[in-house]
Amino acid sequence: MKKFITLVFVAVFFGCQEKAEKITDSNDYNKYLITSNIPSKDAIDKDYEFWQEKFKNDSTNLMEMSQLSRIHAALFGSTGNISELKTSEELIKKSYNVSARNKDVYLRSLAHNYISQHRFKEAQVLLDSAYTYPDNKKETEMMLFDVAMELGNYESADTLLGKIKSPKDFNYLIRLAKWSDHNGNLDAAIKYLEQAKQIAEERDNSGLKSWIYSNLGDFYGHAGRLKDSYNSYLKALELEPDNHYVKKQIAWMVYSAEKNTKEANRILDSIMVNHKAPDYHLLKAEIAAYNENITEEEIQYELFLKKAEHPDYGAMYNTYLINLYAENNPEKALKLAAMEINNRATPETYQLLAYAQLKVGHKKAALKTIEEYVAGKTEEPRALFHSALVYKANGMDKKVAFLKDELLGAGYELGPVKAKEIEKL
Repeated sequence: MKKFITLVFVAVFFGCQEKAEKITDSNDYNKYLITSNIPSKDAIDKDYEFWQEKFKNDSTNLMEMSQLSRIHAALFGSTGNISELKTSEELIKKSYNVSARNKDVYLRSLAHNYISQHRFKEAQVLLDSAYTYPDNKKETEMMLFDVAMELGNYESADTLLGKIKSPKDFNYLIRLAKWSDHNGNLDAAIKYLEQAKQIAEERDNSGLKSWIYSNLGDFYGHAGRLKDSYNSYLKALELEPDNHYVKKQIAWMVYSAEKNTKEANRILDSIMVNHKAPDYHLLKAEIAAYNENITEEEIQYELFLKKAEHPDYGAMYNTYLINLYAENNPEKALKLAAMEINNRATPETYQLLAYAQLKVGHKKAALKTIEEYVAGKTEEPRALFHSALVYKANGMDKKVAFLKDELLGAGYELGPVKAKEIEKL
């Protein structure tokens, strides 16, 4: 089990009087919360106007279609508007059909789009097709590795990792880090990400630096190195002031580690002005639950459902929906969990199935799912928590006690609400 959090936080979460360490400072990030200043969105809009005008004159021109598909994907990243990603998908398909050359490029581009939509099996088919072309094999192999990890095809992922091995290559190192994390070696994962960071800094590539600072922030957080995590997030914001993901992670830190719910909500409110992804409402609902504001909690959950159930999102929010349905509509959660297993059969999706089975009342089936597909195959804290609930329902007190001891170190990742539930195991 990864030890995600320092003892001072364990003490806070589980009843000691010691105060939480102050990690963040609003003076560091306030300038990034100004909602009227969105430089990346402005640049994308100007780019869009230029290429859209050209596209009007020739709607079959590959250059224009390729540029517009890229811009619509960037607009999805900037706004969270799922229609932008769908428009990008259609433009890539049209480009593929029109093109006489470089078919593999369009196949990879469409696969990347499908990965964003959590359409992993479809992405696999596209990449297998791209791999039949003689050029750019390594690019395809890297994406095949990414999809294999999402689908739980770990033997294939291991083989692909061997094919792309290059110890001084940024793209190899970040995938080696992901593989190490999957195998429970968080220290090694951080080491490889830090090596990738050195490469990005030596190249002075702002895109790579922003990506690596953001991801290192996540991994430092997993390791309980919260100050390092925070500083890494700030570095990402220096390069990309509009990075909504990083700002959300800081909001989580303010809430989970510092228990400052007012400030966490302030950060979230600033993000939500321009970025419309559904999952912000989930965090606001959890904050409301922590504050014992049941009315606000219900409002935020309803807002999440209203957005996330839109057909265009497809399977993108299935894991969130399963957790939510399990509490108030377990039969629906069970059905959706079975669909998600078909989409990608990983230990993380199987633990959701087990949780839904438990909530329906099928505790023996839930135990079988945990024992066959989850136990010993993941150290993800939520999976361990749901495993503990299944063991408890089946009277397996020793296993519950063992997992409870492991989960005491996961308070930061799971948050204060779940920390209280862990205490009751």
